[in-house]
Amino acid sequence: MKYVFELPSEMLAENSRRGTLERFSYDSFTYEEENRPLHKNAWVYLPWGYDSSRPCPVLYLLHGGGVNEDWWFQMFPDTVRILDNMMAKKLCEPCIIVAPTYYRGDPGDQNAEYITEHFHHELRRDLIPAVESTYSTWAKRDVSEENLRRTRRFRAFAGLSLGSMTTYRAAFYHNFDLFSWYGPFSGCCGPKGDHQREVERICHTLAEGEKAGLTLDFMLCCNGDRDIAYEEHLDIMTKALQVCPQLIPEKNYHFFTIPGGVHDMKAWQLHLYHALQIFFRGSAPADREDR
Repeated sequence: MKYVFELPSEMLAENSRRGTLERFSYDSFTYEEENRPLHKNAWVYLPWGYDSSRPCPVLYLLHGGGVNEDWWFQMFPDTVRILDNMMAKKLCEPCIIVAPTYYRGDPGDQNAEYITEHFHHELRRDLIPAVESTYSTWAKRDVSEENLRRTRRFRAFAGLSLGSMTTYRAAFYHNFDLFSWYGPFSGCCGPKGDHQREVERICHTLAEGEKAGLTLDFMLCCNGDRDIAYEEHLDIMTKALQVCPQLIPEKNYHFFTIPGGVHDMKAWQLHLYHALQIFFRGSAPADREDR
């Protein structure tokens, strides 16, 4: 794939083949201290031509700190135009994109380190089963853990900033058996994190996954070289690459850097543009019909 440093202008043009955006509600039973289910919301993008009888791969896409599930599609509606154009031009696989939140209510008083790690419970127990029993994914509405593991090649996870940290902590370290495509956009552990500890966790996840017959299809790490999270992200992944034989540049791993790129939505939309051109390639059955 050819990486570019600016989003092509045609990705922002109006397109007649428009996907649809739906508000999705579900209950989380993860947080026992609530003594009752916690009602939560997400946004779900369905590609143009979505047919409930035909399965689609699914990307779970997270926002950054201090905002909520509205970020990708409501606060930045041009994200939807980018998706519409990418899929109309067949630059990526038609896919369902779910934009949830790791927060519980007002994000103001919630501990970032805690939520990036603890979200893995809700992701596994509540969000994925709710989404994939409702929409037509390759799980085919069978949300047993066995089937979710069997269909992991049709499931991706990506996020920006604090959502990038959550990509590692919730989806990669704890739920590697449910996902095989990852897009951490801007950071791994934050400015106060332990780099060596993150390297060890990356290596352990990949080594244990290999023992269990679980491979990494692709991890696309993205950052701008003027992003506040760039140095820590690059340092961790450079060290991991040296000691993790399961990370193979260009085969299942790449670190994409935008020269002059900063910690902003322009960069993150470009990261998403690149990630979608990689995710799910080669994972569909040979007899799958083209859309």
